[in-house]
Amino acid sequence: MKQHSESRAGTTSAHVQCREIVEIMIAAGVRHAVVSPGSRNAPLLIALAREPRISKWVITDERSAAFTAIGIAQRLLQPVMIVCTSGSALLDYAPAISEAYYRQIPIIAVSADRPREWIDQNDSQTIRQDKVLAPIVKQSYNLPTSCDNATDRWYANRLINDAAIMATTAPMGPVHINVPLADPLCDTAPATINTRLIRPAVIERAVNKAEMQQLAASFASAQRVLIVAGFHHPSPQLNEVLSKIARRSNVAILTETISNLHDDLFISAIDRTLGAMPSGEAQQYAPQLLITMGGALVSKVVKKFLRRYPATQEWRVGTDLCTIDTMQHLTTRIDSPAELFFNQLLDELPAEMVLPSDYAEKWHHLAGCATRWHNQYVAGAPWCDLKAFSIMLPSIPPHYTLHLSNGTCIRYAQLFGSTITQPCYCNRGTSGIDGCTSTALGTSLAAPDGETALLITGDMSFGYDLAGIASQYNSAKLKIIVMCNGGGNIFRFLNGTSSLPELEKYFEVARPDRTQAIAAAFEFEYFEACDEASLRKELPCFYDCPRQAILAVRTPAQTNAEILRRYFRM
Repeated sequence: MKQHSESRAGTTSAHVQCREIVEIMIAAGVRHAVVSPGSRNAPLLIALAREPRISKWVITDERSAAFTAIGIAQRLLQPVMIVCTSGSALLDYAPAISEAYYRQIPIIAVSADRPREWIDQNDSQTIRQDKVLAPIVKQSYNLPTSCDNATDRWYANRLINDAAIMATTAPMGPVHINVPLADPLCDTAPATINTRLIRPAVIERAVNKAEMQQLAASFASAQRVLIVAGFHHPSPQLNEVLSKIARRSNVAILTETISNLHDDLFISAIDRTLGAMPSGEAQQYAPQLLITMGGALVSKVVKKFLRRYPATQEWRVGTDLCTIDTMQHLTTRIDSPAELFFNQLLDELPAEMVLPSDYAEKWHHLAGCATRWHNQYVAGAPWCDLKAFSIMLPSIPPHYTLHLSNGTCIRYAQLFGSTITQPCYCNRGTSGIDGCTSTALGTSLAAPDGETALLITGDMSFGYDLAGIASQYNSAKLKIIVMCNGGGNIFRFLNGTSSLPELEKYFEVARPDRTQAIAAAFEFEYFEACDEASLRKELPCFYDCPRQAILAVRTPAQTNAEILRRYFRM
């Protein structure tokens, strides 16, 4: 516990709780806030605007603002505040807050509110805000309307400190602070700070040594160990230790594009590798010990495989919010950060194998066969989404971060494995198409000089989140490739929807392509490709453009679906 007291030149909000929020969040590591205009949140805006230690980004659309905050937080690995006015504005935070919850991203949502006595009294812009986000945040807090006495100020301070601790300690996640504010709203006071700060102790959550020795013994004696990584933020430490573990002959490591793990010994294109598995030989690739880590898997194929051929032991590694049993055969929950656990495990593993194993060799042979087939198939494919991705992904400059929208874009990227070496992100917490552009915008705002955020998105996702390019913060650090393939192409490929007579009207929702007009409206440079030759020609110009830019890649919808079905031999 620490008391932070000092005087500053100038004035700030007269509302004590608003000053406390700002000061406590700074102590918790908040350096960015994405705020939306309003009247009831004027005290919060004043307190933030007059605080130089926090960078402020003003975005009118609250849904876009919240996703922008996710982009900043995921790039910097820091907590980010979002601030809105009272009423339905808070509800617009829900899609991004749910995404943050399932990706363990520390977003501190602060909503202004009317005093409690005015709720349900036909006063404007009032709804029941307290706990409205409760199912998708780690905790909800409702502050007292005023802090005129010592008890109320102590209570507000305790709640705000708890919110900061809750958001930033493992497992991290979003919290909601609701702030009822009474008139007058715009009064100011001297910027004198007398704030109590409660500091959480750092707890690493290492596994007990005796327990780790037992786990290591099980690991070393298993002839078939499979490690499967879902989405994860870039981590050189995790990458290094898994690279060492991957050298063991009994271990195969499967990674996804957004696992952000790279090594020649990792199997980095799961779907195409499993697709190459000879009929009747699946049991040979089934693990005795399965270890899962990271977030939700994109690949349905690997989940189906591991549920059909369950491991004798299954470990789940990570600081999860609840018990994750995706494959339905979990035996051990290991509540430890993956980097820490695997380093502990490696320290306890014997240098020599207990039993000989060719498990890693089998998986790498299978991956090699799949890669050769993939390269041959793509080379012979006509102009389509698959061909376009085969050209785009290897062309991305090394100083870019890659963002993929949900739907076909993330699934196509999964097929190209080690082609992608840049940090790669996708909103896979809830896997919605809302907010993909805004999240990429946020990452561009947090990017250091010399780094660019590239979003590859579908035309449906792009149209759904136009607010992501409607702010005043567009710059050369944001580039967007729009796959103009006639709407929701994923529905042409998915079993069930692909054969429905309602496909085009109710699922794909094809509409006039206005990508060029949208680019002009928001002052983006515009590029276009409609075949392989034009894509290869336009890509360098697009990447080198000194301003924000959009590249429209036009492909035929029906051909896309047919080529992808043949790829998976459907």
